[in-house]
Amino acid sequence: MRGNGNEVELRLPSEVWVLVAASFIIALGFGIVAPVLPAFAKSFDVGTFAVSAVISAFALVRLVFAPLSGRLVDRFGEPRVYITGILIVAFGTGACGFVGSYWQLLAFRSLAGIGSTMFTVAAVGLLIRITPPPMRGRASGLWATGFLLGNIGGPILGAALVEISIEAPFVAYSFALVVAAFVVWWFLRRSTLAALDNSVKQETLTVRAAVRLPAYRATLASGFTNGWAVFGVRMSLVPLFVVEALRSTPAVAGISLSVFAAGNAATLMVSGRLADGVGRKPVAIAGLVVSALGTTALGLSSTVPMFMVASLVAGAGAGLLNPPQNAVVADVIGEKAKGGPVLAGFQMAADLGAIVGPLLAGVLVDAFSYQAAFTLTGAMLALSLGFWFAAPETLPKKAQTHVAATVAGESGCLDEGPEVPTGERLAGRPRQPEA
Repeated sequence: MRGNGNEVELRLPSEVWVLVAASFIIALGFGIVAPVLPAFAKSFDVGTFAVSAVISAFALVRLVFAPLSGRLVDRFGEPRVYITGILIVAFGTGACGFVGSYWQLLAFRSLAGIGSTMFTVAAVGLLIRITPPPMRGRASGLWATGFLLGNIGGPILGAALVEISIEAPFVAYSFALVVAAFVVWWFLRRSTLAALDNSVKQETLTVRAAVRLPAYRATLASGFTNGWAVFGVRMSLVPLFVVEALRSTPAVAGISLSVFAAGNAATLMVSGRLADGVGRKPVAIAGLVVSALGTTALGLSSTVPMFMVASLVAGAGAGLLNPPQNAVVADVIGEKAKGGPVLAGFQMAADLGAIVGPLLAGVLVDAFSYQAAFTLTGAMLALSLGFWFAAPETLPKKAQTHVAATVAGESGCLDEGPEVPTGERLAGRPRQPEA
């Protein structure tokens, strides 16, 4: 936060751009590895389940380790945890390129999952602290766009590197992560904005307290269903649906994923600005509606052109949802409070959706049809709308009136007086101090 009194300088700090650049580098490396990982696991003469286990282990470890990551952020600060997490992923991924057995691959891939949840929680926490509250939507949109562009360019580089050897992408990803860690360290090493201020006592916003807030419950619901649809069902069912139901080719399936990414990219930045202008709630609701319609239409498509249109719509919906959803989590925590566990809880909701969604969708495909699986996914997105309709708007108009003032005021850190209107709006009633 910059400015004094009631005036806030509405421009993104340079530290935000550092995180955006790092996110692009990280996602570029992830995109390099993602297409070759299943084939690399298969090269150890294991079955399809074992191949899937390598991919699922990464998400499962992220889910299990997220709470500890949140506590590490509160203890040591975001920059240290961010850089350490990136280096852990760099070591784990680089080691994957030199393994001699399937079990070694599974172990190092799991280790990378620990580092992944560390730098993800730390990055979001740092964005919260360094971004002026009325610009959190734009910052979230920029950060997500960095990841998206990296994920688009990564597979292209991966396809070229695999011609050298199947291990080369893992080494390249490891190198990219080291570069990202250096970029963050170099540009933030003297940043007073990013430094952890231990001179002021900060209250930790607990998950139990956050869950009492309708706004946070809404983000958990949409985070779960978005993880289910975007990171779970889309990656697991779309390639199979294109080949088996539409009688097309794997190349067309890849194009459809790119079309989804294009729809995502087209709305991310617009969504961020709208979330900072008209409010978080209406943009999030619009994103869920569009995403639910597009996802349901995927399963109802009978031709490739119809499927491409549905992919574009579903991608646009996911792009609309992401910035306001992340901004609400930031509003709930505020820049004056520690919220590592709350961030971890939000991440866990998305990871849980990414694990549960494909499993239930797979059961529906085997028992009924692809249409049933995609319809259920769309219905889950629509159900989460109920939480958002019940939630209040959290967009802060002034720095002194967002929920951070409530948390800090309860701990005696602010001289704002006893009234905290925004906190009351978020909770729907005056907040009680934690026992």
